[in-house]
Amino acid sequence: MQMNYCMHCGTKLISKYLESEGKEIPFCPSCNDFRFPVFNTAVSAIIHNQEDSHYLLIRQYGGSEYILCAGYVNQGEDAEDAVKRESKEELDLDAVSITFNRSHYFAPSNTLMLNFTATVLNEDAHPNEEIDSWKWFPKEDVQNHIRRNSLAEAFLKGYFTKEYVFPVYPAKPYKQ
Repeated sequence: MQMNYCMHCGTKLISKYLESEGKEIPFCPSCNDFRFPVFNTAVSAIIHNQEDSHYLLIRQYGGSEYILCAGYVNQGEDAEDAVKRESKEELDLDAVSITFNRSHYFAPSNTLMLNFTATVLNEDAHPNEEIDSWKWFPKEDVQNHIRRNSLAEAFLKGYFTKEYVFPVYPAKPYKQ
């Protein structure tokens, strides 16, 4: 996704070859500096209980299918802290162990999604207004309930199989 204008001064960017990158990069002739792409960063969490017997999926924003708990990383926040915060804010669950699984760039929202596994202390969730419903699924059945052809499904299946196959989405045009 290419930027068209400098985020610092507003000058129209040009493409200029940068040898260390081996390709053309947006360049601001006014600032005399390269402008690397800007994108959002978010986390998603595969939440399971301490016994590793049940996994939690949520429904959100009027959706009818189950997905993973997720949210954007705040400026200055570490990704692991974002997982803890989202688990607490959205579900009132305390994540005691967080492990990084995989990342994937999600073009439709210009977001780098970082996926983690989070072990929580108990299964007594108290969701906030962002969550329409939630359910704990047995480990052997959870993959049957996640939204099909979604990034959430790719992360969940990849977690169990160690083979990550991501759906292909068209990129939305960049607007500045």
